[in-house]
Amino acid sequence: MTRARNVALSALGFMLLVAGIASGQNSSWTLFPSHGEQEPAPKIQRGKGVFQNLCSGCHGPDIKNASAGIGATMPGTDALAAKYKGTKPALLEERKDLTPQVIKIFVRNGVSVMPRFRKTELSDEDLEVLTAYLTRSNKP
Repeated sequence: MTRARNVALSALGFMLLVAGIASGQNSSWTLFPSHGEQEPAPKIQRGKGVFQNLCSGCHGPDIKNASAGIGATMPGTDALAAKYKGTKPALLEERKDLTPQVIKIFVRNGVSVMPRFRKTELSDEDLEVLTAYLTRSNKP
């Protein structure tokens, strides 16, 4: 029974894939991914979570809500805005020029008032998904 169900589900998945291709819809699934392909969505989603938990407090967008009397600036975003003066986005999430190597150097060593993040604070695995998230827009 289980084998028959697995075969039926596999056949259904294949038919849906073929139907999507035939109708001109783009499919994010591929049997043989190329080396230049974007990172899988779960890796990028995990990286977004790491960014939100560890980085967005300094590198997120400035919070402005004048009607509620709330306002906060993000020191990392403000520092990058002052440094680049509009030539590059101040928000790390909007950058298209970051490389995994540069991200890893800044995260592990810190820069200016940004502290370094040791492996006990940010694992190598979490650093990998963070770099996948921050470089997701770099790929064509």
